[in-house]
Amino acid sequence: MSKAETIILRLIIGIAFICSWNIGYAWADSLESALMPGQVIQGHAKWEEDCTKCHKRFDKAAQTKLCQDCHKDVREDIERKQRFHGRLTERRDCKDCHTDHKGRGENIVLLNESTFEHAHTNFALKGTHADPKKAECKACHKPKTKYRDAPSDCLACHKKDDYHKGLFSPKCETCHSETDWKTSPFNHDKDTKYPLLGKHRTTKCENCHKVPVAKEKTPTACYACHKKDDKHGGALGRACESCHTEKDWKDTPSFDHDKTKFPLRGKHIDTKCKDCHPDQHYKQTPVDCYSCHKKKDDSHKGRFGERCESCHTDRRWKEIVFDHDRQTKYLLRDKHRGPACESCHKGHLYKDKTLTACYACHRREDIHHGVFGESCDACHNEKSWKLSSFNHDRDTKYILFGRHAEVKCEDCHRAPSTKGTTPTTCVACHKKDDSHKGQYGEQCESCHIAKNWKHSTFNHDRDTKYILRDKHQSVQCQSCHKGHLYKDKTPESCQSCHGKDDVHKGQFGDRCEECHTEQKWKSVLFDHDRLTKFPLRGRHAMVACESCHTSHLYKNKVKTDCYACHKKDDKHKGQEGSKCETCHSEKQWREVVFDHETSAFPLRGAHDITPCRKCHQTLTFKDAPSACIACHEKEDIHKRRLGTECQTCHNARDWKLWEFDHNTTTAFKLDGAHQKLDCSSCHRKPMGKIVVTANSCVACHRKDDKHEGGFGPQCNRCHVTVLWKTLKTGSGAFRGR
Repeated sequence: MSKAETIILRLIIGIAFICSWNIGYAWADSLESALMPGQVIQGHAKWEEDCTKCHKRFDKAAQTKLCQDCHKDVREDIERKQRFHGRLTERRDCKDCHTDHKGRGENIVLLNESTFEHAHTNFALKGTHADPKKAECKACHKPKTKYRDAPSDCLACHKKDDYHKGLFSPKCETCHSETDWKTSPFNHDKDTKYPLLGKHRTTKCENCHKVPVAKEKTPTACYACHKKDDKHGGALGRACESCHTEKDWKDTPSFDHDKTKFPLRGKHIDTKCKDCHPDQHYKQTPVDCYSCHKKKDDSHKGRFGERCESCHTDRRWKEIVFDHDRQTKYLLRDKHRGPACESCHKGHLYKDKTLTACYACHRREDIHHGVFGESCDACHNEKSWKLSSFNHDRDTKYILFGRHAEVKCEDCHRAPSTKGTTPTTCVACHKKDDSHKGQYGEQCESCHIAKNWKHSTFNHDRDTKYILRDKHQSVQCQSCHKGHLYKDKTPESCQSCHGKDDVHKGQFGDRCEECHTEQKWKSVLFDHDRLTKFPLRGRHAMVACESCHTSHLYKNKVKTDCYACHKKDDKHKGQEGSKCETCHSEKQWREVVFDHETSAFPLRGAHDITPCRKCHQTLTFKDAPSACIACHEKEDIHKRRLGTECQTCHNARDWKLWEFDHNTTTAFKLDGAHQKLDCSSCHRKPMGKIVVTANSCVACHRKDDKHEGGFGPQCNRCHVTVLWKTLKTGSGAFRGR
């Protein structure tokens, strides 16, 4: 309420009291009639001068009746308990929701379209109607019309959507719903004499009912709709349902082929009708095999007549019932049972004389080229051609063992005509494998065995003067003996083989074994602590030699001061000198031993656990500031209005636990409830210095003033800080009021 409105209201109340006490009720009645709080809305403008049209003097209860005298439709709704006003659960006065005198252009209906509960009206919103994105209020409630006058019947809004052109009743909800206009609850099975089955259930209405005039007589005979689908050209009549069903037009389970003169068996069951009845003429189809299979299936060229069923079955054409063992003089065994007939009987001409000797069929497979004659069954059998019954150990003078037992015959017997002429010495076959170039003669078996050629029986420790130990035991022979020339003088010194590995470039001579071992080349025996003036401690003991001794030149003068190696790691940029060990140790570089107490800024409280980098961000320690504000300026919510001496109130132990004494430092002593308040309760802006005294309670408590300033700003005349609701007695605060 503005200050002007407050003054007017107080003036009205004062005059009313004076009138009631001094002048009398009649004059006050006239005064009420003379006062108007503001213009009425445009709809009430013509009655603005006649207050009695809407008001009865000093009788506010009568106002609702006066409203309903004009708004008779609302009164009727309330009496009949219909529409919005009639469905309200609580009885209300009109002025509770509709207040006038707001001005000509104002709206006193105050209906919130986004939160209004339409269920309180005679038309609850459901489905699409309830979706504000699909159905806006203005779609049904037209401008300059009352909300209550909006029509509720479907056709009033959806007349343009009526595809039936009025043929059906205006009660659209009989078939349609608010959830989905296109999905109709119309039950064709129940509401018509034609139940929908199978594919008819998924057919669109307009496929059968061509025009919106759906009440006309729609035929129910199949032929009426499916005449164009009749592949038989009317030859089988119009009773489509005799063979076809609504489930699947192409599937004809109704027709029973077994009732004809040709019952379907085996593959014939899966055959399509058109394969036998190409012209859809079913009544004159031949039933003998040859009529259908003559063209493409008779590979015998008529040699066996037309009785195909003598050998073939309708279960599977290629699966014949001919018994070769019973009906011929040649029994089929093992591998002979698998080949197709045409493998032996060329051209399917089975009645010709077919030879039964192995050689008749397998001549081209004879890799011996006739050396062993034509009696293939002497070594081979029908079970497996490659599995020979020939026993090399028994039938020859050369027993096969080791890897020889796995070698293919043709690897040794390269020419088919090698019967009895194949040599048995190793070198005859393995001469090309002799990497020794003949220096050990032809007695390969002296070192090699038939079990594994590369596995030698040569004992280096026993047969030579150089014993192999550790890593040398796993080295291949040719690594030391180049070109497999083992009898040549092979040097035994480390340098002879490892000269190329000498990263020291000869500065330590050729006595590699003084530091290195055969067990592990990189594991050295050099004792840095004993043999040098720089004992290795901490992390230095784990550092690789080449980290300090670059290029493996260890005898060069290597500096031992920290700065020589760690200059690149000096984050202090030389500010602290080169004596790194003053703060750092070999155990852990980042673990420093610097005593901050010896500096100009001893660490206390939270500072004691703060990481160095937090204050020394550039790691240049000597120029780090010591004033609080230097580090904590961004945390200074007072914006320097209280100075930069943060330690006056705060301490390093706990920043939020301050030591400010309000009673001695300010002119406002805290007592009672004030002692428990947070500073921010009075000092809402950290930057502001609010002067609070005992005589200015209203500075903070203006919103708590229930008297609206009627008793002045001296709150302490009645209230105390200990408890606001406890009033002082005998204060005289109410005296004269």
